[in-house]
Amino acid sequence: MPIRIKRVYDEAEARDGVRILVDRLWPRGMSKDKAAFAEWMKELAPTTALRQWFDHKPERWTEFQARYREELRENPLIAPLRQRAAAETVTLLYGSRNRDFNHARVLADYLLET
Repeated sequence: MPIRIKRVYDEAEARDGVRILVDRLWPRGMSKDKAAFAEWMKELAPTTALRQWFDHKPERWTEFQARYREELRENPLIAPLRQRAAAETVTLLYGSRNRDFNHARVLADYLLET
């Protein structure tokens, strides 16, 4: 199951396969002309309350992952995305500057686990 993650601001590559934006908010400074993704699945992003609580603070990373995984367990888009990733390469796009502590990493891991 090829699932990749990448910043939405990074250059699109052929090996990305289908590129899906998984942020709830439109990326800052990104015009619709420059947005190189096939789909925007904002419903897969953490809730606004969870995103604001986390605030990309590394000391909250462990708790954020647990809370976000709880949200993902209830998300009806997980199964179809898992099926899609089984059939083709999927790249989950996120806007955060932090490449280590971001929700797309948690989402990719979650999709690969079950």
